[in-house]
Amino acid sequence: MSVLVVGISHNSAPVALLERVALDHDGVVKLMSDAASCEHVTEATVIATCNRLEIYTEVERFHGSIEQLSRLLIERAGETTEAMLPHLYVHYDDGAISHLFQVAAGLDSMAVGEGQILGQTRDALRRGQELGTVGPALNLLFQQALRVGKRTRAETEIDQVAPTLVSAALDETAEVVGPTEGKYVVVVGAGAMAGLATATASRLGAAHLSVVNRSIDRAVRLAAQYSGEAVRLADLSDELGRADIVISCTGSSGTIIDRALLESARGGVDRPLALIDLALPHDIAPDVADLPGVRRIGLAELGDLLHGGPTGREVQEVRRILGEEVTAVLAARRQASVTPTVVALRSMATSVVDAEMTRLESRLPALDDATRDEIRQTVRRVADKLLHEPTVRVKELANEQGAVSYAAALAELFALDPEAVDAVTRPVVVEEGAP
Repeated sequence: MSVLVVGISHNSAPVALLERVALDHDGVVKLMSDAASCEHVTEATVIATCNRLEIYTEVERFHGSIEQLSRLLIERAGETTEAMLPHLYVHYDDGAISHLFQVAAGLDSMAVGEGQILGQTRDALRRGQELGTVGPALNLLFQQALRVGKRTRAETEIDQVAPTLVSAALDETAEVVGPTEGKYVVVVGAGAMAGLATATASRLGAAHLSVVNRSIDRAVRLAAQYSGEAVRLADLSDELGRADIVISCTGSSGTIIDRALLESARGGVDRPLALIDLALPHDIAPDVADLPGVRRIGLAELGDLLHGGPTGREVQEVRRILGEEVTAVLAARRQASVTPTVVALRSMATSVVDAEMTRLESRLPALDDATRDEIRQTVRRVADKLLHEPTVRVKELANEQGAVSYAAALAELFALDPEAVDAVTRPVVVEEGAP
């Protein structure tokens, strides 16, 4: 059994293509279910963000699984296989573990080090647990990734070094409308990204905050946290007419702000207006940027702005921590892989001792109980001593890289029954403080 990841992200595809595969909550759940239903897949979950869609699976076979999982992403994009394949990436086993740890630590994010991905990784685990598509293998792996992500943020200042998408966009819009302080800011949406946008605008000193959402109850809850105003989506036009900065991140399947709506809302006034579109698919029509005084920033432009961002001491320290963690996890996995063979070997030795003692007792029925027990203990100690060095060495050798399977060699040398090895159940250790 091995971990397999098939995905697409801002590192491998343009934003226009990412928009084609963007999924809402129901879409993510269906993708998880479809992935778990694939022939060679035993566990599955999905990390879905505004700039990545990744399927994480535990598989029995590599080749059959990669074809089926790739097909799921290709179908959702509505593209041909030839057009999509160059934008998909695959990570397998050791590489998959390393990739997930980098994702959880924020090193694979558009804004390097951003903290939101940790919550999105946690969401992927919870969805899989609730749907029943995550089992012991992925549960342990994601728990480890969450622990690693928390460690990198506790031991480094990566969160402070790397800007969030929102703060990076607001820095850019300052050229058009000036600093956020004292501005009329409108946030469209009430999800996690909208919460981040509202919090950031509030921290930067916005004079007025409006949260516009289709569900007014959710808008009220978010706006209340920052002394803002909750507004129904039907009244968006009025807010656009007053706004200095608009941040939209609804996750809607269609455009929320188009050119006609914006022209009507502005009533011919050309005062500066900054529009930040953090949604996938996009919420704000690209052609609004042609209007006088309007600046639109989307994910594609943000990707260019953040490309090659901070890679200083904090990032290098995070990479060092990840190196330690990946090495430790891989060593533990390799040692665990030989455990069934070691257990089966010791079980066989116990059976041999018991069989020989039964034969001895039948030939020497006059043995008293004390002598019989002493002989039994002596034979068991001899068997344990003979097996001690091979079992210790096979665990040590399992950590060495190479093509040799020492567990398989041990099983062959001692003629262990393959079914006895497969029957051994390995315990799964779950991290404390699991989300």
